[in-house]
Amino acid sequence: MTNTQAWDRLASRRGEATGADTVQFGADLPTEADLRICGDLKGRRVLDIGCGAGENAVAMAGQGAHVIAIDVSSAQLALGRKLADATEVRVEWHHGDAADLAFLRADSIDLALATHVVHEIEDVDRLFRQVHRVLRAGAPFIFTHEHPMRLAVGRDDNEPGGLPLGRLEVRRSYFDPSPIVTTRDGEPLQVWPRTIADVFSGLHRAGYRVDVLLEPEVLRSSDPGPAVPTAVLWRARKEGV
Repeated sequence: MTNTQAWDRLASRRGEATGADTVQFGADLPTEADLRICGDLKGRRVLDIGCGAGENAVAMAGQGAHVIAIDVSSAQLALGRKLADATEVRVEWHHGDAADLAFLRADSIDLALATHVVHEIEDVDRLFRQVHRVLRAGAPFIFTHEHPMRLAVGRDDNEPGGLPLGRLEVRRSYFDPSPIVTTRDGEPLQVWPRTIADVFSGLHRAGYRVDVLLEPEVLRSSDPGPAVPTAVLWRARKEGV
């Protein structure tokens, strides 16, 4: 099963999306209301990459942004369209791969957002180049992805990143870039672990300047053991004039 099929199945089980009034960076993570790294979105042209069921796209449109949202899952996009209709906001929806941004003009986007999708992309350098092309000079690319440490550890016989009871152990090398399969609500997803240094180097090669790097602590956790970061949050700005 591909990741796209997994996301389609998750959408079919979900039923409908739930709206929010601010950008969510991941489950149980601080939101934009806490971190304030997106800034004022009114009148800005925003690209939501891997938009899923559209919660962030709808939230940003509700703040006055012109939002362009793209996702590879048609079922997730259908949820997003229903949410936008229910919320009475306008979002421009596109079905396609996260790195297929040829439909956008160069230097036309004021902010690009990708929450928990980068780790599902094998050729992340291509994504960085494509986003860089469409951003205006100085505009930010804000994204989160699975923390490589979370993907390296596990408990007992669970897959890397699992959080059952039991002793926390390192199950694979932190530096191993080979893909692994994790689960999301029972559905298998293939992801590519990358060290923080690897992502930083990729951004530098593509022409970005990193001005925010966070490893946010989860707000709630059912895991009674030692805290392990679950996500990395980046803000990287397109260099140039």
